[in-house]
Amino acid sequence: MMKKEIYWEKALKQTELSIKKNCLFPLKTIDITNDIYNSSDFIIRKLDTSIFYKSRIFGPKPNPFSPWETILEIDRIGSNHQLILNKYPVQKGHLLLITNTWKPQNGWLELEDWEAIKEVNMDTSGLWFFNSCREAGASQPHRHIQLLRRNSYDKACPRENWFLDYMESKIGDTKLFKSVIVNNIDMRNSAESLYQIYLDLSNKIGLGSPKKDLNPKSAYNILLTNNWIALIRRTRDNVYGFSINSLGFAGYLLVTRISNNNYLKKNGPEKLLENFV
Repeated sequence: MMKKEIYWEKALKQTELSIKKNCLFPLKTIDITNDIYNSSDFIIRKLDTSIFYKSRIFGPKPNPFSPWETILEIDRIGSNHQLILNKYPVQKGHLLLITNTWKPQNGWLELEDWEAIKEVNMDTSGLWFFNSCREAGASQPHRHIQLLRRNSYDKACPRENWFLDYMESKIGDTKLFKSVIVNNIDMRNSAESLYQIYLDLSNKIGLGSPKKDLNPKSAYNILLTNNWIALIRRTRDNVYGFSINSLGFAGYLLVTRISNNNYLKKNGPEKLLENFV
């Protein structure tokens, strides 16, 4: 069944308006994959970080989601969530699903979060990702889940085959393999069933359970598509000048002026990822 993609169409319109009003700042990057890596399972881009230094704020940082900027609004989702544009998008129409009142990013995702994800996904779907805390690459402590829209015929991400091979036991006993868990999922199913899969995988990978643990026992990332979900248990956010969030494990790497490109070129992107698990 074709999706209506009302949220996506509104995201495109609000993107143009927000850029004109100087309220949205797309990340400026250059594709340097061919200079460093000779395969298609990673896309490596050099990031211009000057945008983040133009308006430094000293003292405690304000919560950008409380309140959120009205010009970035897409729609209210249920009673507890708001869909907005990412102020610093990695692609056009980069969406954030945020809680409309304070919920911690480092707490357990709840059933109502999965209800909101499902509601958005019924209209506009793609690659969902979640960074559980600063050590997992989260930039804000207020709960937010991100969506990069994809066509139905697109690969969800460059490393999608890695996750599919994982489920078919085609991947060896590597350090990365031991820190990732992947499962089939059908986003047409009930929010309750999606939530239960999240709880089961969290327990299996050693994050614990909300029934026993106030917060997950470790930093982690989630990658979520219409057909599969992956949880990655994390130990750190930065190494060799690379800051990695969920998108790094999806196959999207950002290089900055402090990144050790020689390490990346010599050892490869997958070896780099092993330093984060």
